[in-house]
Amino acid sequence: MDELEQIYDVYFRDVYRFALSLSRNEQVAEEITQETFFKALQQLDRFQGTSKISVWLCQIAKNTYFTYLDKQRRLDPEGSLERADGRISFEQRFVDKTEALHLHKLLHGLDEPYKEVFMLRVFGELSFDQIAQIFGRTESWARVTFHRAKYKIRGLWKEEQG
Repeated sequence: MDELEQIYDVYFRDVYRFALSLSRNEQVAEEITQETFFKALQQLDRFQGTSKISVWLCQIAKNTYFTYLDKQRRLDPEGSLERADGRISFEQRFVDKTEALHLHKLLHGLDEPYKEVFMLRVFGELSFDQIAQIFGRTESWARVTFHRAKYKIRGLWKEEQG
């Protein structure tokens, strides 16, 4: 068995799980994982051993996933409500006016700055950089705050659903 086959056998599950955590779609995760190992084969001579192989492979998987997302966005420059996997994204559901009122009710109970950051991102369609400028914070802060707000809203939404 050659070196890449051993790497594949040992790290396939880890890379697949990582790709699945990014994409939340089994088909996409499988494609990303296969592409990751294909790219690793091409770049194996460049691996310097300064990090663990699993970290290197997950970095390739992450870059491959972001490239995949970019391609999906170019295929759908209008930004339709469907994600690449055919489902409607969490944020885009709230563009639907019937669900927007429900979201506003959930948002009303959310603490600041989560409420405002979420509203600026989803309804104001501002970039994370623009939101950061409004608050005088970093772009990373805006991203983290938005994702925490989204997590809190999902939790409230799920509580009501079930």
